Amino acid sequence: MIASLSIDPALNPGRLAPLFARHGRLHLPGFFAGQGAMAVHHALTGPVPWAKCVRAGGDGGDVPMADWEGMSFKRRTAWTQLLIAGDNQELQFQFDSWRVSDEIEAGRRGGGALAPIEAVYDFLNSEAFLGFVRDLTGETAGTFCDAQATRYRTGDFLAVHHDEMPGMNRLFAYVLNFTPVWLTDWGGTLVFVDEDGHVAEGYTPVFNALNIFRVPTPHAVTQVASYAAANRLAITGWIRAH
Repeated sequence: MIASLSIDPALNPGRLAPLFARHGRLHLPGFFAGQGAMAVHHALTGPVPWAKCVRAGGDGGDVPMADWEGMSFKRRTAWTQLLIAGDNQELQFQFDSWRVSDEIEAGRRGGGALAPIEAVYDFLNSEAFLGFVRDLTGETAGTFCDAQATRYRTGDFLAVHHDEMPGMNRLFAYVLNFTPVWLTDWGGTLVFVDEDGHVAEGYTPVFNALNIFRVPTPHAVTQVASYAAANRLAITGWIRAH
């Protein structure tokens, strides 16, 4: 049986709305009531069909995990050199991804061990979540969410970007974190960047927290440290308008 997902009733979006209006972003720990978040955590540590999502030097895509794990030392070195040589104006990233909304919207639900992750997609597209977002942000145009499961392991990162893409109608970005224990010095921090390039604020990936922020907002995920003792697990995406 899948643990149900519901927002902790202690989180009042109307009361939080002035904070969001002032800063354009919020970190909301303890987002899900009950055991729903832990059920999603267990599913994310199970047989998820991960692919390595990479981009450097203006090019990238999803690499089958077997190909990534079997990469030769020579190819791995070439990839690292490509990252180092990359233009700072080009988005670069490296992390594990499963594109949940793409699969579900194509009629390919996995069910079974993947069902708790797919249930997050359903929740994000429910009136319970979309209504919460409307009350929090004052924006009524958001009608659906997309979602991908992400896993950041040692060396993974997401460089500074702003999420805005023509025709995508992205209103807000969200991150739901599902790693039960995470230390700040393990990296994997969602950071927001000022116009002068300084870090204005950072959110450690606290278990069962929702991070939500306006698009466009310059942000990044810092590289996961070599000594991190866990994987940074999350479901992330955008609240969008048709």
